[in-house]
Amino acid sequence: MSVQDIQQELFRLRDQSYRDFQAKLIPSMDPDRMIGVRTPALRAYAKALLKEPSAEEFLQALPHRYFDEDQLHAFLLSEIRDFDRCVGEVDRFLPYVDNWATCDQLSPRCFKKHRRELLPYIRRWIDSGETYPVRFGVGMLMQHYLEEDFDPAYPRLVADLRSEEYYVNMMRAWYFATALAKRYEDILPYLEGDALDPWTHNKAIQKATESYRVSPEQKAHLKGLKRRER
Repeated sequence: MSVQDIQQELFRLRDQSYRDFQAKLIPSMDPDRMIGVRTPALRAYAKALLKEPSAEEFLQALPHRYFDEDQLHAFLLSEIRDFDRCVGEVDRFLPYVDNWATCDQLSPRCFKKHRRELLPYIRRWIDSGETYPVRFGVGMLMQHYLEEDFDPAYPRLVADLRSEEYYVNMMRAWYFATALAKRYEDILPYLEGDALDPWTHNKAIQKATESYRVSPEQKAHLKGLKRRER
């Protein structure tokens, strides 16, 4: 099986109505780059493809032409069990990620068991200044470091980050909303002070107050902390 065969299989799995739906969800993406393969079908195909020698050839064939190929790439990387190989492949792939959906689908399972080794990479991604590596780095902090491995330095890292990019600031807001749900007392001072820019501050409050994991009393207090945006 070749890379071209993989592409043909994706076209065989396409769903035109789903493609049209996706095009609305990801307005930054050229619809002509979207095939329209549903996520469960992509995940199943990724697991089957992992057993084939062509998977390695596909991972080396960057950049991909189609959004669905990038999604498949993200799912393949997420299944790699060896940390060093996985993080190296993630590093190689991130410069080609050009939309929030692929960025957020990239979630390697092996990272959970290697949180200490992962931290230097997260810091480098966040410091890169590139939209999707930054978003991915913040997402990994949110996914892996809000429970037993929490450190007060991590929310400070996200709070100190400044960007004009919508997709970066939306992830920052998502991080603080999730952090409020998991570690309310630790994170509340960031909302009670001026740690965040007004847009991210208000968006974090909005998302937190939509969460069932935040109590009614906490939601009432957070709503009183909204700031005026210029």
